[in-house]
Amino acid sequence: MSLTDSVDIDSKSEKPVSLIWGCELSSERDSYTFQVPEEWQCEQQLALRTICLGEAAQDEFHVVEIVAAEEGDARAPVPLATLKPSVLPMATLVGVELTPPVTFHLRAGSGPVYISGQHVSMMPNLSWDEEEEEEEEDAEEEEPAEELSEKPPKGQAAKKGSAAKKRRLEKEDELRNNVSPEDPLPSKGRGAGRGKKAAAKK
Repeated sequence: MSLTDSVDIDSKSEKPVSLIWGCELSSERDSYTFQVPEEWQCEQQLALRTICLGEAAQDEFHVVEIVAAEEGDARAPVPLATLKPSVLPMATLVGVELTPPVTFHLRAGSGPVYISGQHVSMMPNLSWDEEEEEEEEDAEEEEPAEELSEKPPKGQAAKKGSAAKKRRLEKEDELRNNVSPEDPLPSKGRGAGRGKKAAAKK
């Protein structure tokens, strides 16, 4: 599994931190081991980019190989590049991503040979957690604001409704108070009106 795959899976919880890395191999120091402290719990990877000869390199073949970092490992060394100043002084390495510890060894030639790349660490993404907390707080603040913005129209409608009811009740009370108990209520029917007119003529 490559580092890019792990970035896609855990991109929310972790973020890659990249540092430029390089080492020199020569006849004086023909091997170099890239390793990280044991207390570093996060995922580490070394992505190689270029391997080139120095200006003082003799016109001979320089073979650089990767060997097993742990003692007692029976795996055979893997050649990484074969360089010669007059033919191929530099090679670009694409897709070579190694998990430490890694040991580089100058198998042939006197050097100097320079290897460069990127040391990538997957660090906990604290900023993502902070952003999530801020988003949650913003969402909580927006919900009450929306509720408040919706409530006034309902309240106004309720106030209007209660005011209309009050007016209707007041009118009914006035009508009841204006009609005295002595005044007979007008009776319905044809005979009621005729009887009154006859009494008025007498």
